[in-house]
Amino acid sequence: MDYEQQRKAGSTSSSSSSSSCSVPLLESSSKGTASIAQTLGNIIVSVIGTGVLGLPFAFRIAGWLAGLFGVTIVGLCSYYCMLLLVQCRRKLSSEEESMDPKSYGDLGYKCLGRTGRYVTEFLILIAQCGGSVAYLVFIGQNLSSIFKGYGLNLASYIFLLVPIEIGLSWISSLSALSPFSIFADICNLLAMAIVVKQDIQKVVGGEFSFRDRTAITSNIGGLPFAGGMAVFCFEGFGMTLALEASMKDKSSFSKLLATAFTGITLLYASFGFFGYMAYGDQTKDIITLNLHHNWTSIAVQVGLCLGIIFTFPIMVHPINEIVERNLGKGKWFRKLHHNSEYSTTRIGKYAMYMTRAILVVVLAVLASYVPGFGVFVSLVGSTVCALISFVLPATFHLVLFGSSLHFWQRALDICILSCGLLFAAYGTYNSVVGV
Repeated sequence: MDYEQQRKAGSTSSSSSSSSCSVPLLESSSKGTASIAQTLGNIIVSVIGTGVLGLPFAFRIAGWLAGLFGVTIVGLCSYYCMLLLVQCRRKLSSEEESMDPKSYGDLGYKCLGRTGRYVTEFLILIAQCGGSVAYLVFIGQNLSSIFKGYGLNLASYIFLLVPIEIGLSWISSLSALSPFSIFADICNLLAMAIVVKQDIQKVVGGEFSFRDRTAITSNIGGLPFAGGMAVFCFEGFGMTLALEASMKDKSSFSKLLATAFTGITLLYASFGFFGYMAYGDQTKDIITLNLHHNWTSIAVQVGLCLGIIFTFPIMVHPINEIVERNLGKGKWFRKLHHNSEYSTTRIGKYAMYMTRAILVVVLAVLASYVPGFGVFVSLVGSTVCALISFVLPATFHLVLFGSSLHFWQRALDICILSCGLLFAAYGTYNSVVGV
């Protein structure tokens, strides 16, 4: 979270060869040239990310039955709310072509004015920061597991990455990093395959007892905690409008989205279920940490870390865009440019280097204080991801369509909006105080 989706969607985009750091990854596909297969690939990699490796831990916290139910409900609600965003965009486009929103922030502006844009972009900014911190924590925990006995703690491994990430953040072309995005996704799939393989081996080898696995936790606080992790795993809303706009045949988007979400929901439910069944109460917040310490598991962990290291700059790209855009509007920056002998390009480049380096350091500091991957992912999923995924789409839909909605549609939107707010409030409290 997820908001990994911006970097992952770029890995299968059909025209990423000439993207620059200031252009959204799917911008070149927004004219409607992507086939059904290409769009399906973009949807899949826009949703599935490293968060899935924490799902078995979520099942451990909530129980296997509650976990299956929660993943299914979150998947259905996410699919429905994505359709709400598409409906809102189509309504605006039908009224006036110039009103066609290109991004989530644009849609917020069309629905609620400047306040809508500010709130939407602020939540996206926070979510991107949260996802970036989760990346660093994930790398730190896996490296700590691989290099045991070297006397380094989680923070040490995170800060060892800072010079590398600063250098990578200075690369001007995102397309140069897209192969690593694909590499990271392949490593995710390999990790899932190896976990499932070991799950089967445990069952066949007699190391598994179904009676020792909890169906529904007696700790009610575990349910929203696990729900937050599930929301984080399904987060892909920042790319919804771009994905729909990229299709050549937009009329089939809803059906294609339903197909993709059905498969992803089944994958998530199966992976979380079997991961918990294999390790029970010993399930760790990143399932790869449960793997046997052999060359296969080490290779998977190293591959995951390398993939994430090289795609981290794409994860922070939206943050850089917002920071640099507002930096360029600052009075002190314009004054410096007016009184300086340097060209605009040189001043802008130095400012970019400085702000991006500071951003990486700040994110690393925040990551060093995170108690664990699972707790942090649940917190991000419960707060900003829940607001972006459920509250904003329902709000936009109610504002735009208003009295034209059927009673059941209005009731459903209000229910999702209310439940999203309650979930965000309680999930945040639950993640902060601990399960």
